[in-house]
Amino acid sequence: MKVIDHIRESGGKTLLSFEILPPLKGKGIAAIYNHLDPLMEFKPVYINVTYHRSEHIFKKRTDGSFEKVVIRKRPGTEAICASIMNRYNVDTVPHLICGGFSVQETEDALLTLSYLGIDNVLVLRGDAAKNETSFEPEPGGHKYALDLLNQVMNLNKGIYLEEELKGTNSTQFCVGVAGYPEKHFEAPNMQTDLMYLKKKVEAGAEYIVTQMFFDNKKFFTYEKQCREAGIHVPIIPGLKPITSKKQLTNIPRTFYVDIPTELSNEVLKCKDDADVEKAGTEWLLAQSKELKAAGVPVLHYYTLGKPHVVCNVVKEL
Repeated sequence: MKVIDHIRESGGKTLLSFEILPPLKGKGIAAIYNHLDPLMEFKPVYINVTYHRSEHIFKKRTDGSFEKVVIRKRPGTEAICASIMNRYNVDTVPHLICGGFSVQETEDALLTLSYLGIDNVLVLRGDAAKNETSFEPEPGGHKYALDLLNQVMNLNKGIYLEEELKGTNSTQFCVGVAGYPEKHFEAPNMQTDLMYLKKKVEAGAEYIVTQMFFDNKKFFTYEKQCREAGIHVPIIPGLKPITSKKQLTNIPRTFYVDIPTELSNEVLKCKDDADVEKAGTEWLLAQSKELKAAGVPVLHYYTLGKPHVVCNVVKEL
C-alpha cells in the first residue's frame, strides 16, 4: 500500500513509521530482525530502508602501487525491503539516491522493486562521496534529485530508457522527497530551497519527510512556509533521539541542524551517556506529543541503532 494512501485512509490519526540502515556487509538479516522486532508491536504503517552508494578505496599492491577498488559497505536495500514485508506484513519505503548509480542501474533497481511488489520510494540526491568535497554524480548518473524523480515518474508512465520498447508496463510508485526545516546546507536561502522543493512536488512527489530537527517551532514554521509557497502535500516530521554527549557536536556537523540550548544544557549536565539517553528520551517524547497534538500525518523515527529509545517514547504516546 502506498504511503499517501495510508495517510488518506488514517481518518486524521497520526501514524508511525521507522527508518533503519541496512546492516554492514558481513552481518546477516538477523541484525535487521533483532532491530525491528521490538518496534513492530507499535504497528508502524511502513519502514524506510536507506540506500548507500559505493565507495572508492585504494589497496596497496605487492609492487608498491595502488589499486582503486569499489566497495559497498551496506548493500541489499531491495532484498531487505522484501524480507521485511515477508516477515512482518508491513509496507516498506526504500530510499533511492543519485550518488553512485547510473541511470541504467537506477532503472534496474526500480524494476526490481516493482517486481517485488514495492510501490513506494523516497527519492534523494544523496551525500557526496567521502573523498569528495562536493557532490559529483556517477558518470551517466543523475546530478539532482529532481532528475531522479523524473525518471521514476517516466517509469510510472511506461517510459523506459530504451525508447524503442513497445507495450511496456507502467510502474506505480508513490514518491516521497526530503524537506529541510533548517534549510539544506547547500541552498543559499530558504526561499530557494522551497522553490526546488515545489518543483519536485509539481513533478509528482506526493509527500515530504523532513530532516531531523530538535525544535518543533522550526518544523511548524517550515510547514507554514511550505503552504505559503504553494506546497500542499503532507509533510512528515523526521525525529531522532539524542543518546550521547558526542552527538552535540556530531549531529550539527553532519546534518547541519541546531540543537536547542535547553536540550544541550541538559545533556551537558549528565554524568554519562546513560543519563544522556534519559534526557534525550524525555525530549523526544515531548516533541512527539506536541507534534501528535498538532495533527501531523506521521511521526517518522530515525532509529539508527537505538530502537529501545524509540520504543520507550512510543509506549508513552
